[in-house]
Amino acid sequence: MSKKKAFALRMNEEMLKAVEKWASDEFRSTNGQIEWMLKQCLKENNRLPKSKKNTPNKSDS
Repeated sequence: MSKKKAFALRMNEEMLKAVEKWASDEFRSTNGQIEWMLKQCLKENNRLPKSKKNTPNKSDS
C-alpha cells in the first residue's frame, strides 16, 4: 500500500456540498470520494502512475 500524504485543499462551498452529497450517496467519506474522483480522472486521461508491481525489474531482463 502506498503512503498517503496530507495537504490542504480549498474549493468553493457549492462544489464541496456537491462532493459531500455524492460521497454520501456512494457510502464514502468526503476524502474517499475526492480520492476516487481523482483516480478516475487520472485513469481516463492515461495519467495514472504505473504500479511498482507491474514495473519490470532491470535485473529480470
